[in-house]
Amino acid sequence: MAGTPGKFTTGSTMRHVVVMTVTASAGLMFMFLVDFATLFWVGQLGVERYVAALGYVATVQYFTISVGIGLAIAGTALVSRALGQGDTAKARNLAMGAMALTIIVQGGISTAVLLARDPLLMLVGAEGETLEYASDFLLITLPTLALMAVGMMAGAVLRASGEVYHAMMVTVLSGATAFVIDPILILNSDVVLGVQLPFVFGLGWGLDGAAWGMVAARVIMACVGLWYVIRRHNLIARYSAHCLAITVKPFMLIAGPAIATQLSTPAGNAILTAQLSQFGDSAVAGWTVISRLTVLGFGGIFALSGAIGGIIGQNNGAGLMGRVKSAYRDALVFCAGYTLVVWALLWLSTPAVIAGFSLTTEGAEVLRAFTGIAAGSFIFTGAIFVANAAFNSLGRPLSSTGVNWLRDGILMYPVAVLAVAGFAAPGVVYGQAVASVIVGVVATLIAWRYIDRISTVPSATPA
Repeated sequence: MAGTPGKFTTGSTMRHVVVMTVTASAGLMFMFLVDFATLFWVGQLGVERYVAALGYVATVQYFTISVGIGLAIAGTALVSRALGQGDTAKARNLAMGAMALTIIVQGGISTAVLLARDPLLMLVGAEGETLEYASDFLLITLPTLALMAVGMMAGAVLRASGEVYHAMMVTVLSGATAFVIDPILILNSDVVLGVQLPFVFGLGWGLDGAAWGMVAARVIMACVGLWYVIRRHNLIARYSAHCLAITVKPFMLIAGPAIATQLSTPAGNAILTAQLSQFGDSAVAGWTVISRLTVLGFGGIFALSGAIGGIIGQNNGAGLMGRVKSAYRDALVFCAGYTLVVWALLWLSTPAVIAGFSLTTEGAEVLRAFTGIAAGSFIFTGAIFVANAAFNSLGRPLSSTGVNWLRDGILMYPVAVLAVAGFAAPGVVYGQAVASVIVGVVATLIAWRYIDRISTVPSATPA
């Protein structure tokens, strides 16, 4: 059934990039703010091992969450392409097939990780009481990972169709849930943020409270996402064998490489976390704070990848390759300007962050290495994300896989080891930055040449 052309096939490509990125990042950054606030409340308990445990938890969960991101990328690519071709019925069927496959894949993976959580935590350097804390946290949160993946896929379908506000609300309402209940579940004190209260605030569940707050947020995320795609926008068909049959092959052709691509980042993070673990819980605590600052401060860069994917996908489906080139260029410009602003803000906020999380010597040094120097490398990290989005939307997903693994699987370890030898714990942060700069340049050149080539040969434009 034919329909109207996609929303991104007309109008300024820079405007689409900015609007999509800002709205998507608003939702993402709110979630990241919630995550940051959760870490802050845990930090108020005064147990440095709790903060370190959350770092190890994030390292392990990063792998499973990355699978969900890869699945969402495939959903965005397929649905946006069908909408760009004006085939609304096909887009709805593909959306249902993608949702079903997401539940199957994430359910199986989360179960496997749950059973192997202790060996995985030890592999990245967790030990002793810190290992026990992290293991208990994963026991509570991993069973709801499939629900989060459902919410992510719903958001991907909404973004692919241009419903950016409701895509944002999927994450905002989920984050608001955790934002409200986290301090209630975690704390048990009559002094909160230095203010003496006339009563004892919170249930005092500590680190377990943070885990249950995450569970509640994931339940809300899935429910809100399904409400929007089913009830509000009718963007997803009823489940049928036909939906699954027409989706499996094209979905997995994109999702397989996309997942492999996404897994490179947690692999690199695991390498870096293991390197830092030799410097103790303080260094890992500093690294944990950096990870939260990274996703909070650079949420716009993370959102840019999903935003540009839908724009490129619709224009590619419509055969408007000139607009594909324009969107790619505009995304790179946006990325550079955004990074420079955030880098300056991070540098200015360094003393407050060190004090707020009570970071000791090693943790403070690791943090300063990031906010003072390494944060600037996100110009190139963002370029990698933009190139990956272009590759995934233009029928070349294996290029995304190769680029990411070049950084995280090949360059990251030797560069980090060399940097640690020269700079101790901060060397891990410098090593990550150097690898990102090198691969960012390579990815940008490859993607631009590919877009330029298929733009001049209309018959070679991927369907």
